[in-house]
Amino acid sequence: MFPECCGFPVEYISSLTGILMKARIPMNLPRFRQLAAISAALLLIPASFAQAPGGDKVDLDTLAKIKTEAYQNSQLMEHLFWMSEGYGPRVTNSRNHMLAAEWAMKQMKAWGLKNVHLEKWPFGYGWQIKHFYAAMESPVYAAFPGFPLAWTPGTNGPITVEPVWAPIHSKEDFAKYHGKLKGKALLMFDPAPLTLHTRPDALPSPTDEEILARGDTRGGGGRGPAAGAAANRDPSGRGRPGEGEWTYSPTSLSLAGEKNGLLRNEVNAFLRDEGVAISLTPGYNGDGGTIFSTYGGSENPNAPVPSPIVAIGAEQYNRIVRLLQHGVVPKLNFDIAVDYQKEDQNAFNVIGEIPGSTKPDEVVMLGGHFDSWQGGTGATDNGTGSSVAMEAVRILASLKKPMARTVRIALWGGEEQGVYGSTAYVQQHFAPRSTMVKTPEYDKLDVYFNDDGGSGRFRGVSAGGSPQMAAIFKSWIEPIKDQHIVAVTGEQFRPTTSPGGTDSSAFSWIGLNGIGFMQDPLEYGTRTHHSNADSYDRVQKDDVMQSSMIEAWFTWNAATRAEMLPRIPTPAPDPTAKAH
Repeated sequence: MFPECCGFPVEYISSLTGILMKARIPMNLPRFRQLAAISAALLLIPASFAQAPGGDKVDLDTLAKIKTEAYQNSQLMEHLFWMSEGYGPRVTNSRNHMLAAEWAMKQMKAWGLKNVHLEKWPFGYGWQIKHFYAAMESPVYAAFPGFPLAWTPGTNGPITVEPVWAPIHSKEDFAKYHGKLKGKALLMFDPAPLTLHTRPDALPSPTDEEILARGDTRGGGGRGPAAGAAANRDPSGRGRPGEGEWTYSPTSLSLAGEKNGLLRNEVNAFLRDEGVAISLTPGYNGDGGTIFSTYGGSENPNAPVPSPIVAIGAEQYNRIVRLLQHGVVPKLNFDIAVDYQKEDQNAFNVIGEIPGSTKPDEVVMLGGHFDSWQGGTGATDNGTGSSVAMEAVRILASLKKPMARTVRIALWGGEEQGVYGSTAYVQQHFAPRSTMVKTPEYDKLDVYFNDDGGSGRFRGVSAGGSPQMAAIFKSWIEPIKDQHIVAVTGEQFRPTTSPGGTDSSAFSWIGLNGIGFMQDPLEYGTRTHHSNADSYDRVQKDDVMQSSMIEAWFTWNAATRAEMLPRIPTPAPDPTAKAH
């Protein structure tokens, strides 16, 4: 069918021939229609292929089947619809979060996955929004876009209040405002510095050559370079804490972590004790109707509960401040209802498996975090990653081809609060970081693949700090470079000192392979990450379909190769490490 001079390897020709035969192209078609049908079949296989030195021999026939299922029979956007628009947002341990988990488990069982269940771990209260209204009544009417901050209470019905601008920069300000805030709407931050937009919110996709030229050598297993989440967020410097031991800002209000949690507790106790009716923030970034914000209170039942805290548009926040500076005291209306889920203070991870055929005790994992913040619907953070993982296991289950190792999907809870769910999981199943006493499962975990970088397509993959792994991954991406995943980074090992950023770090923290993918940044860091613009319409369908194909392909290769992947060094015990 093809001349030997074509220069393709035997495996490629065999795969191509099989695809064209299975396409059953009728020979009585006009010649131009035969060519069109053959061209369509050719799209299912790579344009070129060369075996990477030191890597694996790959199964191109299975790759073609994975591509067909991922691109022609995709259900990914349907997963994302239910996850984000049917049940979103999914604040950890909220009722929406549980409804989404029940839906996901039902889907996994329908695809034939086994051992589908929830694994619980201690967390605290769930919380979600039931009703929100905010507006200025006088001197003229103006509706306010916004949302309440997580784990802050409602208003117990409609309230009308007068605002006071009293920015809190340090604990010294407590005494300055003592006795002046009771029953007021507190504007507790400086006006947001807004500047003209001189560049697009969506960052341009790097070319393949630019991706390869970056030459990143970081280890770790995080989101990978160019994920877009950190480098391009908050470009104006707004909300960044200044110098000093104690600095309060919209950023410190929203960030997780022990230090910021203590900071919030101090401020929240002050707001409660002063009898503040409601507090306002412009969020830590965003303008033009986009509002970035997350925390306000705490899931911890023992933490002080503040007055209601609301993030509103930066322009509206600045308008109120200017009115006050001109001696005009507006009247503000709020009606906020929230739901605290206090019955079960254990959060959960969603788990399902495709059992292995010959090495079922060895496990390849994939997943992403299932929880989200409340401003949007949790579509890009991280409905995309969770949907990609679900679609990848659906694709693999549809192949009806045995895989030696068990494939296990995990949809994590508590990532937004500090990678809690995956950290609890790895320490329960594999090793507590404080002692590094390994369970029998430790040596059987092959690799965990993570997706948590928004809507952008996969452009590269981290080798997790292993040159041997890099060679293997290069052989896996060689036949799919036409899909614009071209780079393998992170060949130089650097230990993960603490879990953070995303869930793969919980694995690398205890010496397991936690692998992240490099993605096109798009709008993730500039518009959708932790904002009210985190919605279904910001997701690029073709990109996430590409991601699901690649994640299925990587998982297949790991689950079927003769040996487990190389392992990074096992860390020493850390007696100070916590459960999550």
